[in-house]
Amino acid sequence: MKKFFSVADVDDLSILVKDALALKASPYALRDLGKNKTLGLVFLNPSLRTRLSTQKAAMNLGMDVMVINMDKDGWALETQDGVVMNGTTVEHIREAAAVMGEYCDILGLRSFPSLKDKEADYTEDLFNKFVKFCAVPVVSLESATRHPLQSLTDLITISEHKNVEKPKVVLAWAPHVKALPQAVPNSFSEWMCKAQEQGLVDFTIAHPMGYELSEEFTKGAKISDNLEESLQEADFVYVKNWSSFAEYGEVYPVAQNWMMDNEKLKLTNNAKVMHCLPVRRDLELSSEILDGPNSLVIKEASNRVWAAQVVLKRMLEKLK
Repeated sequence: MKKFFSVADVDDLSILVKDALALKASPYALRDLGKNKTLGLVFLNPSLRTRLSTQKAAMNLGMDVMVINMDKDGWALETQDGVVMNGTTVEHIREAAAVMGEYCDILGLRSFPSLKDKEADYTEDLFNKFVKFCAVPVVSLESATRHPLQSLTDLITISEHKNVEKPKVVLAWAPHVKALPQAVPNSFSEWMCKAQEQGLVDFTIAHPMGYELSEEFTKGAKISDNLEESLQEADFVYVKNWSSFAEYGEVYPVAQNWMMDNEKLKLTNNAKVMHCLPVRRDLELSSEILDGPNSLVIKEASNRVWAAQVVLKRMLEKLK
């Protein structure tokens, strides 16, 4: 594996999940695999779970880890070619990424979208140029359009906790106080649609009108603007807010109550409830669910280690 950016970088989801769960059972069995190898983690935006879990995964494999917060520790990056750099940018991504590739055997990059220019965000210009110029394998730690380590984690968590062979999984939009990117719901939808193709889940997306995701990520999913109907017989409910894709970055008022609570949980098949975190209690998701027996959010977050570790394992195997 030379790049981990989307579900397209994985052939068989079941095999990848099985491999991740084997690492969870024996975290340190492959400590020699990463000996004398260095993982560089490059953050242009804040991170808690992604940073700590990926570091932990690398250390489990015997790797050394270097972390740089580019917004604090690095120079302001220029990403466009043909620009006279007489403004606020100090270093071009061509040199910055290339130098990082000289110091590290694998690199991870995290950056958020602007939510102002859909075309610029959805071309993934920053991530693609980083991959091009660093010349080593790259793991997406979240980009403008996707969060693949989170989505792999979610599939691992569903596989661990399902009670039926092909569970019904519902992605449910939730309220928020500000505009959030589509990266997590895009990625979750993309992974669940492929899991559905491979006979692993039955997938539904529920959101208010105006919050449709790009069709690029939702092919094969059932899509509804009726939350109560969608929750019927659900085995897993994945709660997440996102802003409009069509009117990019916009937030529309929603009259109905879309926050998951125990009353809505009664409509499901005693569903397990998931969220990528951080979560705004009693806005996105009720405290009664978060503190109750149906919440998987902590176990889900714990599984971030094994998602990262299985991806790094596959990259290290290619370096041998």
